[in-house]
Amino acid sequence: MEREIQTYVSEFILLGLSEDTEVQPFLFGLFLIMCMVTFIGNLLIILAIISDSHFHTPTYFFLSNLSFTDICFTSTTVPKMLLNFQTESKIITYETCIIQMYFFMLFGQLDNYLLTLMAYDRFVAICHPLQYTVIMNPQLCALLLLACWLLSVLVSLLHGLLVLRLSFCTVLEIPHFFCEINQVIQLACSDIFLNELVLYIAFELLAVIPLTGILFSYSKIVSSILRISTPGGKHKAFSTCGSHLSVTSLLYGTCLGVYLSSAATQNPRASGIASVMYTVVTPMLNPFIYSLRNKDIKLAFKKAEKHSSDKRIICLKFRKMPLINRIEN
Repeated sequence: MEREIQTYVSEFILLGLSEDTEVQPFLFGLFLIMCMVTFIGNLLIILAIISDSHFHTPTYFFLSNLSFTDICFTSTTVPKMLLNFQTESKIITYETCIIQMYFFMLFGQLDNYLLTLMAYDRFVAICHPLQYTVIMNPQLCALLLLACWLLSVLVSLLHGLLVLRLSFCTVLEIPHFFCEINQVIQLACSDIFLNELVLYIAFELLAVIPLTGILFSYSKIVSSILRISTPGGKHKAFSTCGSHLSVTSLLYGTCLGVYLSSAATQNPRASGIASVMYTVVTPMLNPFIYSLRNKDIKLAFKKAEKHSSDKRIICLKFRKMPLINRIEN
């Protein structure tokens, strides 16, 4: 028996990660902490790069944009999930679902492209160090970033418009904690061949090609590092790309794990749980990876902490001064 077609959809139901009501408070607290850590950690990275002139280089320019993208990426899914936990509601309106889906794809693609640009930046720095400042000039960096934004916006907009043309059935339950495009189009009663075709082409062009670029860059980097004669030189060269390599491996490793787990189990709920790794955990861990593996970032944090403590000491001394001395000062 065919499912009844609903010409106008007002809302979807997000089944979430678990239907057990006793687990909901624990999940709310867990994701609230993870969300706050993601925001604070990435925001500190951005502020450190903006405030210190030593970080005004292409490498940290891309890193600050990656941190900003991670904040936005997490903001598209986690706040709505926290609100559903708090209100004990699983409903998301049709308009909110489309908007969430659009921005999730936008910032997800942008994250991928930025990692590719950072791999290219490390390739130029290690393989062409004498020409680095000439090649990675501010104009090229801004142009590359603009191209990433335009491509992400247009591709996400195309997917969104293709979803808007679909007619949905009365069964509107999404076995996920956010409006994931594959799950949404599977609820449609109209033909989804075009949607699936565009998704497949977009995956091939906009996911495989950046990954190929990253692998090519690191193959050249490894080849250049192996030609360095001194062990100290090899360690120094590798340390400049260690953080980026860790973040890239974490992102692609978790995405591949989600894909393989969903293909093996054929369980949408299990896929939703696995998706937490790249939607929440990876953006949260990125600041820790860059701050712990990067001496410059750690030094900037120490300077900021020392500056903050000095200001507190000055304020305390000023408060303890007699009123007449305060006026004279």
